[in-house]
Amino acid sequence: MSAERQLARIMQVLSVETRVRIVRLLKGRAMCVGALASRLKVTAGAVSQHLRVMRDAGLVIDEKRGYHVHYRLNEKTLTRWRGQIDDLLTIGPSRGCGCARRSDAGCQTRKS
Repeated sequence: MSAERQLARIMQVLSVETRVRIVRLLKGRAMCVGALASRLKVTAGAVSQHLRVMRDAGLVIDEKRGYHVHYRLNEKTLTRWRGQIDDLLTIGPSRGCGCARRSDAGCQTRKS
């Protein structure tokens, strides 16, 4: 998968407010669907659907504990995603606009 496709997938997973809220809740500890639903004030079914997307992306790990399944963040995925997002959003040294003109004076891109 290309780097751009991976970044788009990350952004897609995190583009839903409820999923961002789930990430925030799971930063503190593992939680079951019922506890997440209660804290988020949404149905358990809705939480399960969000967790399925997050699990498929590798963002959360499910662990069976007795009768309940608890979810926690996958630290390896978080570290990898953080690096990819940092790489995207970090501005490096200027390399010019890439146009064929030799001087900045004639470059239309630089005038904006």
